[in-house]
Amino acid sequence: MDNKTEKIEEDKVDCDCCEGKYWKHKHHHGHGGGSGAVYGLGVIGALVYYFQSVVTFQEGLIAIFKSLTWPAFMVYRVLQLLKI
Repeated sequence: MDNKTEKIEEDKVDCDCCEGKYWKHKHHHGHGGGSGAVYGLGVIGALVYYFQSVVTFQEGLIAIFKSLTWPAFMVYRVLQLLKI
């Protein structure tokens, strides 16, 4: 076998999502592309919300941190309320 054939054999992956076509795994499937946009809009909304009360530089840094991490705190709080 030559190097190209050996490389193809290494890359083969058995799966149901690509009907066994191993070459499709080299490319992104495109599933769940909208979640990045939703997160981005959430970050922009959180920045607007948290920056409304910012007075000092330190508060601004905290507002940026909170706007990037708010989903984690929200999930934590929901799980706390559900007692999971």
